[in-house]
Amino acid sequence: MMHIEDKRQQKIYEIVSIVRLASLLFSGIIIFAHFFNDGTTIIYSNEKYFSSLSVGLSICIMVLIFGLWSFSSKRNLLMKHFKSAQTIENLVFILIFSILIVISGANTSQYKFLFLFIIITSTIQAGIKQGIILASVSSLIVLSIDLAYAGSESVNKNFENDLILIGVFMLTAWPLGYYVKVENEYREKLSHLANIDGLTQVYNHRYFHDSLKNELKKARSSGYPLSIILMDIDYFKHYNDLYGHQAGDEILKNIAMILKRNVRKEDIVARYGGEEFAVILPNTTEKEAVSIAEVIRRDVEQTKFPGEENQPNGRITASIGISTFPHKAQNEVELIKSADDALYRAKFFNKNRVESYYSILEELKKDIEAEHIDLITSIKTLISVINAKDRYTYGHTERVVMYCRLISDKLGLNDVDKKTLKYGAYLHDIGKINIAKEILIKRMPLTKDEWETLKQHPANGVEIIKNVDSLKKVIPLILHHHERYDGRGYPGGLKGDEIPYLARILTVVDSFDAMTSNRPYNTRKTYDEAVEELKRCSGGQFDPVIAQAFIEVIQENKDKLDII
Repeated sequence: MMHIEDKRQQKIYEIVSIVRLASLLFSGIIIFAHFFNDGTTIIYSNEKYFSSLSVGLSICIMVLIFGLWSFSSKRNLLMKHFKSAQTIENLVFILIFSILIVISGANTSQYKFLFLFIIITSTIQAGIKQGIILASVSSLIVLSIDLAYAGSESVNKNFENDLILIGVFMLTAWPLGYYVKVENEYREKLSHLANIDGLTQVYNHRYFHDSLKNELKKARSSGYPLSIILMDIDYFKHYNDLYGHQAGDEILKNIAMILKRNVRKEDIVARYGGEEFAVILPNTTEKEAVSIAEVIRRDVEQTKFPGEENQPNGRITASIGISTFPHKAQNEVELIKSADDALYRAKFFNKNRVESYYSILEELKKDIEAEHIDLITSIKTLISVINAKDRYTYGHTERVVMYCRLISDKLGLNDVDKKTLKYGAYLHDIGKINIAKEILIKRMPLTKDEWETLKQHPANGVEIIKNVDSLKKVIPLILHHHERYDGRGYPGGLKGDEIPYLARILTVVDSFDAMTSNRPYNTRKTYDEAVEELKRCSGGQFDPVIAQAFIEVIQENKDKLDII
């Protein structure tokens, strides 16, 4: 919609420029008619010839300069953002027309209608107010010339005649200006309908993307940060299922009101889709965005909604993700994706919380050799491709990283091992880039050949990072996270302590999340069911000590964890 409005303004500038250019050409004709027509001869003396040549060249140069100025993008930009530029241009034209009228007969001049050019173009461009002002100024100039050059005439015929011309000036400015006003109001109403979500009365998804592109341009040119908020209503489907979509619509309306009353005037609130809302925060740091988001979250939590007592957490709440340009993202796609990742993390940790975007890859950049820094970008791209193939892999990776952080503290790992486990958790499925999407998301049991293909992903992952010295310690985790404590795993069939310690930790965490997640080929287990499975498989699939430690982690943090 913004693009359409810009094109419309461009067309208006072009029309106005053509009319004003025509008025300059008309002015040139008046000058020639005045200076070089004495009514008796058409043959000029040398002196008059050179005089006419210089005046003609001056007019041509003036017309050429204005022509270039009229159709330049710089002129249009000035006219759009600086009203003073338009005012100066109008005054220049008024001055030119006034001089032409004086030299072509002053009060007897037949060219007083020239002011209509500037009245019409300014009214079209700026509206009724500007048109009436210019009509009044033009009228005052015309009448002043009539009075100043009237001489000793007892009856000022020119003054009387020009009163009719002044009426024409006003009647041109007022109806045309009123039409422009009505057209602008109608256009604004259509724009409002096109940009506003009909249910919540905040901006819609399309307007959000248009505005984000525009605000990113401003942020890049100014050097100021730009933050966005993505917010999702927790358990909204549950509420809709209990009370119906009409009740759910009322919740959405109230949430939109909460957002609007807690943001600043320059912020842009939009319904992003379904039960998701987005807020663009111009010139806002991550810290400031977190503060605004926390105010919104608390307001939602403290607002009383009908039927909220039957929600899983006893009230209507919202989870919020935040990202900031340029610190966390470099473009529109990265900004939205990173905010969505932060929202996902907020939903994972028991919902009703605010999370800023955090990437392990950014931390990894600090530890990796300079010559391999480009690999991080490549890894990020590979993971994005895997996510596009299989949404489960993305969520699974994020959850495994979080679980590994929790068990690292439980097991008392040193800082180096904590970091290695975290990187291994993030990269352990990177080898799936070579696995066909049909295999990753297949709902039926895999064939023998498909299973053999899937089992290659640990070795494939090692191939991707094996040349990076700073990731050497991560290789055993990627390669052996599917080994079993009883020796019946793959790819090496390692047993017991033969399996690297951190790989044994990753195996427990990886398996637990697989059991408690929705997969195409199995039914999701509850936390309690998965804990029982860990107990049953201790000493067989899992290291019993690590399995017991992880069970304790789950039981200690059960009230803080949630699965989407």
